[in-house]
Amino acid sequence: MISNPYTSQDWIAVAPLFIVGGVALVVLLADLLARKYANRYVSMFIGIAGLIAAGVYAAYSYGQPPHNAFGGGFILGGFSIVFEEIIIIAAIFSLVLYSGIGREDRVAGSTALMLWSTAGAMLMAGAANLMTIFLGLELLSLGLYCLCGLADRPTAREAALKYLILSSTASGFLLFGMAMLFGATGSVTLASLVAPGVGANPLYWMGGGLFLVGLAFKLSLFPFHVWSPDVYEGAPLPVTAYMSVVTKAATLAVFARFAYAALPPASTHALLMPFYIIAGISMIAGNLGMLAQTDMKRLLAYSGIAQIGYVVAALAGGTQQGVRYAIYYLVAYKFMNLGAFAVVALLSTDKEEGSRISSFHGLAHRHPVLAAAMTFFLLALAGFPPTAGFLGKILILSVNVSAGYAWLAGLLIAGTAISVYAYFKVIRLMYDRHAPRAQEVVASRAPLAYVSVAICLVFIVVMTFYPYTPSNVLPMVK
Repeated sequence: MISNPYTSQDWIAVAPLFIVGGVALVVLLADLLARKYANRYVSMFIGIAGLIAAGVYAAYSYGQPPHNAFGGGFILGGFSIVFEEIIIIAAIFSLVLYSGIGREDRVAGSTALMLWSTAGAMLMAGAANLMTIFLGLELLSLGLYCLCGLADRPTAREAALKYLILSSTASGFLLFGMAMLFGATGSVTLASLVAPGVGANPLYWMGGGLFLVGLAFKLSLFPFHVWSPDVYEGAPLPVTAYMSVVTKAATLAVFARFAYAALPPASTHALLMPFYIIAGISMIAGNLGMLAQTDMKRLLAYSGIAQIGYVVAALAGGTQQGVRYAIYYLVAYKFMNLGAFAVVALLSTDKEEGSRISSFHGLAHRHPVLAAAMTFFLLALAGFPPTAGFLGKILILSVNVSAGYAWLAGLLIAGTAISVYAYFKVIRLMYDRHAPRAQEVVASRAPLAYVSVAICLVFIVVMTFYPYTPSNVLPMVK
């Protein structure tokens, strides 16, 4: 008689992933059976309901003792649950944008692909061995390759092809690095990297370097960021909003687990210092890249390059406060960014007119509420007080200085100063009283996006005055 090596606790640990993946099948089945009667809202509501169910199920496990599931393949704990919730909420907000963007006959397929990608991102959040990391990464990426090409314009096909080729190359670096790490330790678990004497093996250093190169690409850090603006511009707006948060959150979870719990203390500084250097350069390069943009999606892509540099900088030093502040700023960035994308969606039809910065010219006179909301989101991204963006940057500065990384704090301040001009360029256009002509007011078909804007505003304000960060979020590998 063959015994089952896995317990019910192992399956409970990954149940939210199975809920999300299973709901994707339900979405496709509902579209197949009710094609004559269903519209885009049926697929959206089924997908959002499934994501809410997965989020509630995951939340019930918060505060429970960590569980090492599937022999070290997946660790359920406060760290993984927090990142799962970040990913789930971002996916919900992205699905809401499909209420007015995209062809109706493609919404079901797009929803299913986004849900499967979400399941992959959630797997990365709790992954504790190299095989699980790669499985989650590919599940996340394969859906995004298809989603990027689902807009009816040539730039969408170009974006999908660029993302496929460049992302596959980065995955090759990641996989080759994993192979070297396996060669250095004889095991695929991250816990094996902490074994004494591993740092004396050249394969460990080469594998760790290649592994970090792959993560830097997924995070869009300099100089592996060049794909990001082109792909963001060409992809459908809901997909761009989704990628701007979910891909970064999932990859950041892997990096934090690798940096905090999977490296011997003797080699941590030497191996991670190049990564923190490129994070610092990304703060400058991303903000400089914003200055010349005429497309809002490209501007937010360059903004994301700088913003993720801030988040990675919070992890420098390996302190408990660092990971808490990184999560705080990541959550704040999520609401700032998704709120900005929701405003763009409200100014767009399927042609995505709202992504052109010129469409914001005189917006305060055409739609003062949206102009005020967009101004608030941009000021928060720039780090103006009193916003969660300002408080998050202050917290990151404090942890950088206390951990001996004052040079990262200096780069953060310099990058923030540069970003002010780029964000104020859009704000000035919105409140310009001398618009060349009255622009046509786009009748948005995305009423739910108004709800997204309102929720994002509320959360940013709440996070400003109640900067709560969970305490049990230290990543573990065993």
